[in-house]
Amino acid sequence: MLPKLSHQQTLEPVYLAFLNVLAESGFTGDIDKRYSARLAQATDNSVYQFLPQAVLYPRNQTDIRIALKLASSAEFEKVVFSARGGGTGTNGQSLTHGLILDLSRYMNRVLEVNVEEGWVRVEAGVIKDALNDALRPHGYFFSPDLSTSNRATLGGMINTDASGAGSLVYGKTSDHVLELTSVLFDGSVLETGPVHLEGLKALEALEHPDLAQCLQRDIAKITREHRDEVNARFPKLNRFLTGYDLKNVWNESLDEFNLSRILTGSEGTLAVITEAKLDITPLPSTRMMVNIKYDSFQSALRHAPDLVKAKATVVETVDSKVLNLAKQDIIWHSVSSLIEDIPSKSIDGLNMVEFAGETDEVEYKVNLLCEMLDTQIAAQKGGLLGYQVTADKGSINTIYAMRKKAVGLLGATKGSRKPIAFAEDTAVPPEKLADYIMEFRALLDSHELQYGMFGHVDAGVLHVRPALDMCDPNDERLLKNVSDEVAALTLKYGGLMWGEHGKGVRGEYGPSVFGETLFSVLEDVKGLFDPLNKLNPGKLVAPKNSGPLQYNVDSAKRGAFDRQIPVNTREAFPDVMNCNGNGLCFNYSVYSPMCPSFKVTGDRVQSPKGRAGLMREWLRLLEAEGVDVEALAKAKPLGWLQRTQNTLKMDREYDYSHEVMESLKGCLACKACSSQCPVKVDVPKFRAQFFNIYYQRYLRPAKDYLVAGIEDSLPLMAMMPRVTNAVSQNSVSQWVIKKSLGYVDAPALSVPTLKQRLENHSCRGYDLEALKQIPQDERKKHVLVVQDPFNSFYEADTVYHLIQLIEKLGFKPVLLPFKPNGKPIHIKGFIDKFAKTAQSSADFLNQVFALGMPMIGVDPAMVLCYRDEYKEVLGDDRGEFNVLLANEWLLSILEKTPDIKKSGKEFTWFSHCTESTAKPNTANEWQAIFNQFGATLNTMSLGCCGMAGTYGHEGENQQRTKALFDMSWDKAIKQLPQDQILVSGYSCRSQVKRFGGFKPKHPIQALLALLK
Repeated sequence: MLPKLSHQQTLEPVYLAFLNVLAESGFTGDIDKRYSARLAQATDNSVYQFLPQAVLYPRNQTDIRIALKLASSAEFEKVVFSARGGGTGTNGQSLTHGLILDLSRYMNRVLEVNVEEGWVRVEAGVIKDALNDALRPHGYFFSPDLSTSNRATLGGMINTDASGAGSLVYGKTSDHVLELTSVLFDGSVLETGPVHLEGLKALEALEHPDLAQCLQRDIAKITREHRDEVNARFPKLNRFLTGYDLKNVWNESLDEFNLSRILTGSEGTLAVITEAKLDITPLPSTRMMVNIKYDSFQSALRHAPDLVKAKATVVETVDSKVLNLAKQDIIWHSVSSLIEDIPSKSIDGLNMVEFAGETDEVEYKVNLLCEMLDTQIAAQKGGLLGYQVTADKGSINTIYAMRKKAVGLLGATKGSRKPIAFAEDTAVPPEKLADYIMEFRALLDSHELQYGMFGHVDAGVLHVRPALDMCDPNDERLLKNVSDEVAALTLKYGGLMWGEHGKGVRGEYGPSVFGETLFSVLEDVKGLFDPLNKLNPGKLVAPKNSGPLQYNVDSAKRGAFDRQIPVNTREAFPDVMNCNGNGLCFNYSVYSPMCPSFKVTGDRVQSPKGRAGLMREWLRLLEAEGVDVEALAKAKPLGWLQRTQNTLKMDREYDYSHEVMESLKGCLACKACSSQCPVKVDVPKFRAQFFNIYYQRYLRPAKDYLVAGIEDSLPLMAMMPRVTNAVSQNSVSQWVIKKSLGYVDAPALSVPTLKQRLENHSCRGYDLEALKQIPQDERKKHVLVVQDPFNSFYEADTVYHLIQLIEKLGFKPVLLPFKPNGKPIHIKGFIDKFAKTAQSSADFLNQVFALGMPMIGVDPAMVLCYRDEYKEVLGDDRGEFNVLLANEWLLSILEKTPDIKKSGKEFTWFSHCTESTAKPNTANEWQAIFNQFGATLNTMSLGCCGMAGTYGHEGENQQRTKALFDMSWDKAIKQLPQDQILVSGYSCRSQVKRFGGFKPKHPIQALLALLK
């Protein structure tokens, strides 16, 4: 039986005392001490796991000053901090056992855009893509283009000196920083920007300089004294990242010193950056891309220098492993036409070459490149197989989306060994890259490791992710051995192990790169900025005489915790274990369907990554209690009295399971994560598993039984629809339902009912035996309509109009008897009941399917449940039946439909999040159908509408469901005439009716009207 999990890592007394004082000291932000919140911030996009003491979400710079000033007192000497933005670091950069300062929740404003002077001022928590959204209307963008741009913050980019695609032209983040505002360890403020020699001399003359002035004066002096050694020692690399950039802190041609250059790349070890003034780049008038295909990855690498000479803006590469993984992902449907296969040839390497600028210049460069490629292909030179050119901005962005997703796609590799980040941002001179990679490959091959490769060949940066099983102690040791070997190999080729993503825990390799003297200078810099070693201690360097670095490559890894979970349990919860921390679920865009619960709360606990992390800890704690999780899943619940007693004690007795429940019940079960996440983490799946076990110990809320029983009760209620509506729709009943069951806005039954609408229609009255009597040659004329509970009983006109449409198209509709689908049961975690319901429905549908007549359903969520959840719970027992969506069937008979005169009518289709993520080509299908019917269909891809089945009807979710609707749907529907809006999801139509004030049509209703 599920035990009470009382164990949690309690806060150290000094931190608890600090947080208590902080709460009374004018700090206006959030102080989150929940174990769940700490766990959600214990990992990033690396293999490491450090549990923080708590998470602070400052609302402004003053909050940060208050926290740091308080911690600088002797009483709180041991309190340390790590600033955090998007949490996308691949080497544990922002992880800490102290306090997290998360600037992404509140300090995320674009403060000022100055188009005339070409700069923008932002808070550190602004997400990179959000900044570009703000700049685009002005004709500008912030040019460093990293793969995590939809969740990485400007503060994180500055602290790691991020770059990405096109850095030869656009440079790194540090090249665009004009001024920085930071908070120092003692709570004082530091303003940095270019300072002329005359200004430094004035600082030297001050009798009582403050800390900020001392830093300007002393670091200018130290770095000037070591200029010769810096210039001689530092590698000549586009992507060179020192941590503290001693080289570029001086602009010798202008006699200027800029302390901002020390801060960019410092990974939060020197100060907490709060604001930045950045220069911005005009958007190019023309962009063109040439996708070049090769017979091997080596051919692609060796060809890269020629492409750089062609003065391309960007030269990116991916290997065959990444390409093949992309072909298995949702992303491929949008890029396949841009990377077409070559008959009888295998594409094992791809270079993506972009040119951006003025139209004439871009076209000239592309033509020259194509002439060169044609000559090389004709001569069968260099392994070139072919190329494709595109000038469509949308297509170019889609290609980059595939490349950006490569990091996560590698995590989808089958097997226990997964490609992981630890030596994946090496940089060498571009002309040495091909030889270096060949030796790198030999190194990995000697350890019999699989790996995937992609990167920025124009800058000599390649991302290489060897596949290791971090639950295997031998592989954990191998990670350290390979790290050491790669560090040595990069030095051999005049490069660096950390060329793009920062050092993080890899500071141990610093002395061999910088040498004794310059490493001592780095220690001096740290000591001047942070003498008490309170800011992200243990990373990069430590102040002199403070002991060795706290963290290194061997620091605590997630795998060390995961291996405490038995193998069979890990296999029973693959979605929980496969999350690799890539953080794509933190996508900020309100138009992305990915994880609406995170978008509306800003709480990382309410995200797929957060939920997977909480579930891993839950499984680990159960094992520590000696619980067999597989047996637990099959156990009977405690008696009603015992569950009641446990439920009554919930507020008084801590149980970690409650924190997991709090996270999972916030999930809308939209299933966007199951397709949008690169490793296909399916939260609704393990959510149902958890609910099933949790409620063995605690009472279920009554509303769960209401939802689970809806499909059984609807046919009974529909026998007396007017009476049912009269009882359920009056204000007294709705108040009782809201107070007793927590449900609001329950829909009314359709009147007349579907049965009444079709009372004399020939499509009714068929049972299985009657269907079998239909002659074989007539069956192809029949179309079987599979009912779902919501459309059949709450929106009968939709099903009725589908039947009419089928008739109008010359087919004979047959309304199948209503069989419960089971999705509402699954959402609430009644696993056993769902399995029985699914098996019963599958048995019936398989018998019908065997007759050879197409079966179609109206609602995407219900139809897709047959394909996904049924397969998941039934396995091979699901059978071969296939229920088509209406658009899938219409597309299959499109050639048989009569040509319809162009009506000139225009519609806009709003996607259902489950449908658009599970079937990304749906929009194109509907467009083709409407075109055949003589109308134009535009498509609108939005985020979640906020209804998601029953989620939007639960009283406790009303604030969130309305906020989600307002994020993208509200504005979009107000821009269009109501009669032009088409919505295929029942939930979405219901939500628009609630908050938009009208009920939009299903696409089939518009098609029927076009036929009439």
